[in-house]
Amino acid sequence: MLGPIRAVTTTADDLKRVEDAYTRYFDYRVVERGEVATDTAAGWGAPAVAGRPLLVLMPASGEPTVLRFVQQPLPAGYRPLTTFGWNSTEIVVQNTDTLEEKLKGSPFHILFPPRPLDGLPDIRAMQGTGPAGEMLYLTWIQRPIPGHDLPVAKSFVDRCFIAVLGGPDMEAMRRFYHDCFGNMPGPIATPRIQALSAANGLSSETKHPLCTVPLGGQSLIEIDEYPKVATIRPKPQGGLPAGMAIVTFEFPRLDGLSLKPIAPPSPSRLPPYKDHRTATVIGAAGELIELVEV
Repeated sequence: MLGPIRAVTTTADDLKRVEDAYTRYFDYRVVERGEVATDTAAGWGAPAVAGRPLLVLMPASGEPTVLRFVQQPLPAGYRPLTTFGWNSTEIVVQNTDTLEEKLKGSPFHILFPPRPLDGLPDIRAMQGTGPAGEMLYLTWIQRPIPGHDLPVAKSFVDRCFIAVLGGPDMEAMRRFYHDCFGNMPGPIATPRIQALSAANGLSSETKHPLCTVPLGGQSLIEIDEYPKVATIRPKPQGGLPAGMAIVTFEFPRLDGLSLKPIAPPSPSRLPPYKDHRTATVIGAAGELIELVEV
């Protein structure tokens, strides 16, 4: 089965801007600066990013879930939540209201201010974009929620605990994670997702099919079925998908993998699990799934 989320890899025009924003406003720290190794790029199916600048950031809590940024220009007109694949990094925080105030005038832009989740008043969330145009859900879990295995932040802005996936076919995405990894998706709900509707020019009252896939380690995948106006994610020749490109998960044994990886498993060169073997596979919505053997 897929284990906890351990990295999110996002493309960015300007790594210095990303570093300055995350270290100043999120209290993240740099754990690596460098270049994408040739074998790493090949394993991702993106040989053109070999040698590109790379930045790896970790939350102040020290939780072993990192954010990686690879320098690659965004295509003109690209907007998150409008194309298939990974679309939003959901991060657990200690107080969304305090964070909203701190982010005023920063490179982080709040699109939807803090509000309680429907039916879960102890969860208060907001949505916005970061310095690379990345979509961020920032979530304050004020106390443990009975029946939900969710983390409480250990630092002001802690780790990614949910990766949000969008695609055209809910059942195909659900089957993929169940049949290929054994993770059991939860039931399908049809909530209003304000950010998704706004990005696609739909009424705020529009409802979208959604389910979650528990991963263990207080991590989840959220699967959203995207509206018909959504399209395939742009990707330069030999490059990574634009924006939120890869999500990395713990996995117990790559030799038992039922899917064919892009390249044979090889030792990772990147935090948080250097020297552990990794392999990358492609999901039902075209998403890149990096597996790290733990």
